[in-house]
Amino acid sequence: MASTLPIQLPSLLFHGRKTLSRNFRKLPFSAVGDKKRNSAVAVKATEQSSESSTSLSIVKSVQTVWDKSEDRLGVVGLGFAAVVAIWASSNLISAIDKLPVIPGVLEFVGILFSWWFIYRYLLFKPDREELLQIISKSTSDILGQ
Repeated sequence: MASTLPIQLPSLLFHGRKTLSRNFRKLPFSAVGDKKRNSAVAVKATEQSSESSTSLSIVKSVQTVWDKSEDRLGVVGLGFAAVVAIWASSNLISAIDKLPVIPGVLEFVGILFSWWFIYRYLLFKPDREELLQIISKSTSDILGQ
């Protein structure tokens, strides 16, 4: 004597920050003594993850830099130097963080600098316009425009 009982499965599947909505069918269940158990679940993703598209764009940009570079050994050396610099700075920060007084002093200096920056560039309208001019000049210098 087989009976089918509907089971409510979650309609949303959380994966990291992305939410994928899924369509599920009801699962048929048979009696306890029945040896034939047919269960089918149809899953269909309705939204494509944007993480894969971002990682593909990063890979494409790295490939274009690799293809355009004439000195590939220099590019590899620069990449290795960047990894070593990140590792060394991480170790340096963790060593400074273990010292008893230094983290508090650095935090206080950061708070003072933040307040100075707000007073100097963000509080009044002419200062904000000056900051925008400095930023646009710096970006044009960097981009060579």
